[in-house]
Amino acid sequence: MTEKQLSIDALRMMLNSRYFEEKTEELFKAGQIHGTTHLANGQEAAQAGLCMALDKADWIVPTHRCHGFTICKGSSPKAMFAEMFGSRAGLAKGLGGSMHMPDAGHCNLGSSAVVGSGVPLATGIAFKLKFDSADSAAFATSTNQNPKLCPPQPVKNISVAIFGDGASSRGSVHESMNIASIWKLPVLFYCENNHYGMSASSDKMISVDKVSDRASAYGIPGKVVDGNDFEEVYNSVIEAASYIRSGNGPYLLEVMTYRFKGHSKSDRRLYRTSDEEQQWMLRDPILLFEQKILASGYMTQQEIESLEKECKEDIENQAGQALDTCSDKLSENEVLNLVYASEEERL
Repeated sequence: MTEKQLSIDALRMMLNSRYFEEKTEELFKAGQIHGTTHLANGQEAAQAGLCMALDKADWIVPTHRCHGFTICKGSSPKAMFAEMFGSRAGLAKGLGGSMHMPDAGHCNLGSSAVVGSGVPLATGIAFKLKFDSADSAAFATSTNQNPKLCPPQPVKNISVAIFGDGASSRGSVHESMNIASIWKLPVLFYCENNHYGMSASSDKMISVDKVSDRASAYGIPGKVVDGNDFEEVYNSVIEAASYIRSGNGPYLLEVMTYRFKGHSKSDRRLYRTSDEEQQWMLRDPILLFEQKILASGYMTQQEIESLEKECKEDIENQAGQALDTCSDKLSENEVLNLVYASEEERL
């Protein structure tokens, strides 16, 4: 893929994520979707930069603010809208809603409403990926002897544990980092730091200046990058993934970004100032990336506007198609059969 095509594809991903969130907010306000949702407007570079740097067979486990990552990993926006409508055409057959969107076909285990709960799951995936590697017997032996002396064992694919600054102090996150370091598991700990855990500012709730500073406590590399700069995120993930694939074990990458909206749809953001928000609006990742694309000559302003129109219309169309299926829901018996199905039947 040429650098030009990579840039255009990245912009398309970021626009699809932004328009999906805007349409989701519109549908909630219109009362067509119920429950709650957590929008990620302003965090698009962190989503696209990660997913475009991964191989198709690399796994991700997102947070409850999952829409953008799910789109960027390849899921259908139509199926995502259908999921929020409660339709059987949804990614989880309408049983998960906004915060629970698994898509095994695109190596996305799905998110959870429980903060930080995806991190041990991603670590478990990494264990499986390493155990299934060519030297699985040696790995199994090393875990029973001295795993710290186990030589690097290259792996083809990795898993990514996505979590926010609010989850970075959860015990499950630290436990996962510890065991992943000991066993040299192929997992990228990806901290999407948007500066707020609900209404709590990260600089008041985290004991270190940067979450990535904690990496040294587990003997793994840690790096902080500008999460609103697609190229910086993309290149940093490539670097981290290469380190992990070489068999060196986990890596902690902290991407600094900002959510333009509140924590959830009911959040009026009274805990932060309009000046702060305006300063971050000037660093809108889509705006910054469009400026870079223009400067590089990859696209003209007219071509960018045409792509914006195309993406917005596509999201509108997919939302409309999903709305047509909203009355097609699983019956109670179908739900019970899924809950109590054997592993073979579920697959």
